[in-house]
Amino acid sequence: MLAFSIVTYIIIAIVVIALIFGAILGYSSVKLKVEEDPIVEKIDAILPQSQCGQCGYPGCKPYAEAIANGDVITKCVPGGQPLVVKIADLLGVDVPTMDGVEEPETKVAFIHEDLCIGCTKCIQACPVDAIVGSNKAMHTIIADFCTGCELCVAPCPTNCIEMIKPKKTARQWNWQFDPNLVIPIVNTTEIQQKKVIGGGADE
Repeated sequence: MLAFSIVTYIIIAIVVIALIFGAILGYSSVKLKVEEDPIVEKIDAILPQSQCGQCGYPGCKPYAEAIANGDVITKCVPGGQPLVVKIADLLGVDVPTMDGVEEPETKVAFIHEDLCIGCTKCIQACPVDAIVGSNKAMHTIIADFCTGCELCVAPCPTNCIEMIKPKKTARQWNWQFDPNLVIPIVNTTEIQQKKVIGGGADE
């Protein structure tokens, strides 16, 4: 009976100590919390999150922090010039000129399926889940998801992955209306045919 009482007191003491330390840690986490720089979060939100390291940093968040501390905004290869424009607009600075700097060419990964052995190493390396496949089965790339980070190229044991220029699709086509376009319009209720030239009508 005495031994049971001692064990009970020990358990109660451990619980009390745990509660005290938990309260101290909880208070410290709130009181000593380091506030994130909101501009870093905003920059990180528009980066492609490919974590490819082509900017010279281990991921998008460290690059966002570097930009907030004054680093250049032209280092993200997957984002390209459109991303540079977005970051410049966010920071309220002029878009840097690309004089003397070759603008990175947009490319996506392509798998030569006859060489693919289904090792899944490229799938494990892809940070944006742009590769579809399974073990010992042929893999393929979802071009719309691929950011061109090239992280899947090196792990491939058969060198079946190549970076190529993406093909033009209806989604990428420039559908802007040509103001000089002549569109004939036939009205079955009228004898004369009308033509729309630009924004006006010509009878």
